[in-house]
Amino acid sequence: MPELVLLCWKRKLLPFVLLQVWLFYCRLEPAFLITTVVTGHTRPLNTVIPVACCVEDKVTVQRSGRSIKIILLWERCVKIYRNKALCSYPLYYSRDAVSNVTLEEREVRDSLSCYNFILSRRHAVRSVTKHSYPDDKSESLSVSVLVFYHPVMGSLFRSEEVCLVQIFLQSGSAYNCVSELGELGIVEFRDLNPNVNAFQRKFVNEVRRCEELEKNFVFLEQEIVRSLSQKLQPPIPTPPAPQPRELLTIEEESERLARELREVSRNRDSLRSQYTQLCQYRGVLKQTHSLTASQAPLVSFEPVGLAENRQDVRLSFVAGVVHPWKVPAFERLLWRACRGYIIVDFHEMEEKLEHPDSGEEVQWTVFLISFWGDQIGQKVKKICDCFHTQTFPYPESQAEREETLNGLRGRIEDIKSVMGETEQYMQQLLVRALARLPEWIVQVQKCKAVQTVLNLCSPSVTDKCLIAEAWCPVSQLPALQSALREGGRKSGSSVDSFYNRLPATTSPPTLFPTNAFTAGFQNIVDAYGVASYREMNPAVYTIITFPFLFAVMFGDVGHGLLMTLVALWMVLEEKDPKLRKNTNEIWQMMFGGRYLILLMGLFSIYTGAIYNECFSRGLNTFSSGWHVRPNAEYYNWTEETFKRYPYLSLDPNITGVFTGPYPFGIDPIWGLANNHLTFLNSYKMKMSVIIGVIHMTFGVCLSFFNYIHFRDISSVFLVLIPELCFMLCLFGYLIFMVIYKWVVYGPMTSDIAPSILIHFIDMFLFTENKDNKPLYTGQTIVQKVLVIVAVLSVPVLLLGKPTQEYITHKRKTTPLSGDRRPLLAENGSINAHQGEVDARGGGEEEEEFDAANVFMHQAIHTIEYCLGCISNTASYLRLWALSLAHAQLSEVLWLMVMRISFQQLSYVGSVIMVFIFAAFAVLTVSILLVMEGLSAFLHALRLHWVEFQNKFYSGTGYKLTPFAFTSEIGALSLK
Repeated sequence: MPELVLLCWKRKLLPFVLLQVWLFYCRLEPAFLITTVVTGHTRPLNTVIPVACCVEDKVTVQRSGRSIKIILLWERCVKIYRNKALCSYPLYYSRDAVSNVTLEEREVRDSLSCYNFILSRRHAVRSVTKHSYPDDKSESLSVSVLVFYHPVMGSLFRSEEVCLVQIFLQSGSAYNCVSELGELGIVEFRDLNPNVNAFQRKFVNEVRRCEELEKNFVFLEQEIVRSLSQKLQPPIPTPPAPQPRELLTIEEESERLARELREVSRNRDSLRSQYTQLCQYRGVLKQTHSLTASQAPLVSFEPVGLAENRQDVRLSFVAGVVHPWKVPAFERLLWRACRGYIIVDFHEMEEKLEHPDSGEEVQWTVFLISFWGDQIGQKVKKICDCFHTQTFPYPESQAEREETLNGLRGRIEDIKSVMGETEQYMQQLLVRALARLPEWIVQVQKCKAVQTVLNLCSPSVTDKCLIAEAWCPVSQLPALQSALREGGRKSGSSVDSFYNRLPATTSPPTLFPTNAFTAGFQNIVDAYGVASYREMNPAVYTIITFPFLFAVMFGDVGHGLLMTLVALWMVLEEKDPKLRKNTNEIWQMMFGGRYLILLMGLFSIYTGAIYNECFSRGLNTFSSGWHVRPNAEYYNWTEETFKRYPYLSLDPNITGVFTGPYPFGIDPIWGLANNHLTFLNSYKMKMSVIIGVIHMTFGVCLSFFNYIHFRDISSVFLVLIPELCFMLCLFGYLIFMVIYKWVVYGPMTSDIAPSILIHFIDMFLFTENKDNKPLYTGQTIVQKVLVIVAVLSVPVLLLGKPTQEYITHKRKTTPLSGDRRPLLAENGSINAHQGEVDARGGGEEEEEFDAANVFMHQAIHTIEYCLGCISNTASYLRLWALSLAHAQLSEVLWLMVMRISFQQLSYVGSVIMVFIFAAFAVLTVSILLVMEGLSAFLHALRLHWVEFQNKFYSGTGYKLTPFAFTSEIGALSLK
């Protein structure tokens, strides 16, 4: 029921308010009422004054050429409970000839939410009642204001009415007006500069400015994620688009913050690099100290002459660190290049240090190379440079190494302290950025979106305003005007922006109001094609037919219950941010269709109960209608009979054998019968044909509403009725024979029931089969009439529409007897040449009628429909095929997996049952739920797209994509 909000200025108005509420409920209008009092000094007024409609803050009362201006002033905050509000505010008026009214708002922080709540609705004044007060010679007015709770939106059955509007935006308030429209998300702007390069548009500099800010934001976000390991959370509430001054402040603060962060980050990286090098140098000296100490000068036993020749040869060292995975190649190349005239030692460092390029922790390898000679030394240094090793000067004496180590320790401690202060300062900067960055990102994205929309507008001739064209729902036109006024108020503009409705030269876009429940079904239809403007929407009927056809193929109580539980969990947890923001595409698809999956599970439980199948096992909920004992007593069956004949037939004509049909679904005794599969095949095949013909006939009937809405009455008689005659006279009669046979011939007379297939064949051959008795008297005559009607409907369908269009064209192009040649030319000149007048007169004539094209189009439609009735009916047999396949797969899985566990009766069998049940559960979910469920989903999708929608649905439209900040920011965040 419609929500009501009662706002009363005085308690004595409560009876009047309740009366108005009762009237609104009787009229079933989606509205709630606001009643308040207007006080002031006026001239004598009538008791009830007729008033005009108004929007939000503007109430205009026409009286003797004057108007009354009513200004809303908020008195206290409105409390909102589940879209229900309760508040009061005073209204007062003064006589004024000016009809434009501005809203005065008292700056009360708590009332802002209520302010937006009320002003986002559409107001209309219902009545104004006068109250006189003789004591103070004053008068007051009781104003009853109707506030539409929900915008008047188009029904889901047919798209909402959309019109083309031309918006005149004042230069000073254009930004704020577009920003208000972006918050509402009700209009789709058209590009009025299609031939202008994107870099030559008026507001391209502002867009570039926003893009530069976004680059700074990306850098800040990367630093926050890298240093604080936190992801940015969207701001709550979402800030509005910034004003130019606010954007300048954001730009200055963000650039200053980014500049400081870059400088601090650069200093931090430099300090880290120095710290790593010093630690590496310290590790080199520590690791190589034992090696050089062991290589102290030893006693030489060489000859004196040889020793004198080597006095000028000096032992040299090269020390440094190398990456561990480079050590084998580094050692091999050194040995081969220096021909073994070197001594190389490798040792791993005790601690891990950060790699200067990648930032990963690496346990470096220390090397010390000892060699003689300058040539070998040059080779060693070149090889070290080639492998990007870090080399350090190596002191020769032990005292120098000790002194260098002490100096390194002091420098390392100093760098540690400086790095700590740097990290602390950087943390402060990042915390500041984390507090402001989410809000800045949203504001700049909104500003960029507004500037992009302004680039779609064209300037006026005087360059004092911008002209925009947009598609807007008709029901949102008051909200559009309200947004324009609000934008002008924020800008302080003296002239309000306004709009004009334009005649549309192209088909308007399509807009359907959807919610979380209907959005999934609407997406299924839109995946085939968006409905044309004001065309019937198949999504309404898909809500029921799609889960039902799926369940016909997937019918099983157990499998449907599992699907229902999973979907119910998603529905109950739909507000969980972890589920909504999961980026997995498969999960997003399943979560978006959670209501669809819920209905598919519920319908599967229903059809499974009809089939009497639960994990392929029958449920004996009620007593079976078939009994074996009376049949055995009648024919004196003994144990020998049962041993000799493994299968025996029950005779329903024997008293007590058949007591009546099963109360709901299929009798469970059929699960034990030998002809179980034969019976189910016959039942499901006929059921599939019946469902298919009804589904297609319903689709043909829906085209009636399209013809009526588009005022194409001739198509009702020349297209719709012939199509129905062809469908019902052939396949509708087939359904009639099936149902008639089910009703007339029961179990007792099933052996004498005639064959429907033979009757249907004889119907087209105009013959009679004496061996196959008729279903009813006069059947032959009825069948001949039906075939003749079906055959005659084909030429009507083929030639009717082209003939009607040709006659209509002739009537339009045939000149009337009173037509005369124009005396004056269009420019008002009597001296215009005769050729010009003839040319203008001829230009008003319609194009030549293309009979061949029209006939060919109708011929294709006729052939497609007639053949489609046959092929589409056969296509619905997939319901039977997939239902049979699902039942047999369930049966095989039960017999070959689960039944094995019941064969072991010992304690070991209990343990085995645990593992077998686990395997059974995994196979059930993976094969029967996922694979079979996906297969049934795709087949149900095809039945709706091809067999059902092609009967009435063209799907050649395009969606209305309104300019909304929510969608713009969402698209940018995904990128």
